[in-house]
Amino acid sequence: MKKTLFALLALVGIMIFVSCNNSETYADKKKKERSAINQYLADSAVNVISEATFFAQDSTTNVSKNEYVLFNSSGVYMQIVRKGTGSKLKSGETSPVLMRFTEVNLMTDSVLLSNDVLKYSAIVDHLNVRNISGSFYGQFVSGESLFASYYSTTSVPEGLLVPFAYVNLARYASAESDIAKVKLIVPSAKGTTIASSSVYPCLYEVTLQKGR
Repeated sequence: MKKTLFALLALVGIMIFVSCNNSETYADKKKKERSAINQYLADSAVNVISEATFFAQDSTTNVSKNEYVLFNSSGVYMQIVRKGTGSKLKSGETSPVLMRFTEVNLMTDSVLLSNDVLKYSAIVDHLNVRNISGSFYGQFVSGESLFASYYSTTSVPEGLLVPFAYVNLARYASAESDIAKVKLIVPSAKGTTIASSSVYPCLYEVTLQKGR
């Protein structure tokens, strides 16, 4: 009986040891996330520029050189494809914004959500964005946002608010060039709550214009 008990205890101990060794730590997940971002940068031949270079270029990125600026404080990479017409949000100003987007999981290279494809072509996400002394805060309009419905949230992820300090919002767009367009690589910590808990980075392609 004792031999059987000791054997069972030993087996349980082995199972716990194997389980502990097979469990993935948060540090492991962050390492995989970093690897996925680096792989995308390499595969897409992205030319990463510093914030100093970005500001020296009048807060623009050279699309022909596939430039993305890295914001060190957030880990977000941004390429401004089109700066748009109109004007930036002033400090203290709140504005309705229309957003089209495509969200891609960089770990799996799969589209997670998009209102910029045929299935959702009639949907434009409505949000309200406020500039408080250079910091931007955004809320999706309930019932008028695919993003909000899908993720059951009204808060705009921090990573998606990065462009508002640099792009112009046109109220009327007579041409595509009037509408601001950016590409963003958003690490999990600045993305959706699901991305944050599962630790995966996303690539976003986003267009922004002022709503009415």
